[in-house]
Amino acid sequence: MARTPRNTLNPELIVRTALELMESRGTDAFSLRGVAAELGVGPMALYTYFRNKDELYDAVRDHLMGLLPAVPDEVPWPDQVRAVCRSLRLLMLQHPCLAQLLAGRPLSGHETARVAEGLLGVLRAAGFDAETAARTHTTLFTYVLGSTSWEIQMAAERRDPEAWRRLRATMESLSAREFPSVVELAPELARTTGGDEQFDYGLDLLLAGLQLRTPS
Repeated sequence: MARTPRNTLNPELIVRTALELMESRGTDAFSLRGVAAELGVGPMALYTYFRNKDELYDAVRDHLMGLLPAVPDEVPWPDQVRAVCRSLRLLMLQHPCLAQLLAGRPLSGHETARVAEGLLGVLRAAGFDAETAARTHTTLFTYVLGSTSWEIQMAAERRDPEAWRRLRATMESLSAREFPSVVELAPELARTTGGDEQFDYGLDLLLAGLQLRTPS
């Protein structure tokens, strides 16, 4: 492994390297020692910029969240909300490690706060009171994070022949007498484990309920 040239180590390079390792090995296998080895430096060199692994986690998450586009202007507030939620889901699908980083440390980082500020601003501008805006933000964020994490996991299982075989075997072993609805709807359940249509279906349900609360 080539060593990083002297005086070229910097936070941006460390963050990019950490992201590459997370995406290739997963966040569970990620370590400061692994990042240092990839850069060809001693682990202590990283502590000049990041005091611990959590700080580097936060920096990677902030880097990714900073890629999200700004909330679109001059469209109705429901479309603004859809744009924010769709953009966050797409970013997590492109960088699955982001879902784990958000789930593990959801309230850390300036870029996460920037995204929250954008969504909360849309809701407040639409006339919702503070309580409703806050509850709606939390509901939407957990929906996007939960549904996309599920989608990522199901996609990984489909790519794993053994995991997919076990899942099919489990479904085929279910008794139609004991689980009549699950057995009957198995094809439909399989089609709703992810994808744009399923995500928008859930998001539309949430927005339909929210629009009933629209201030007059």
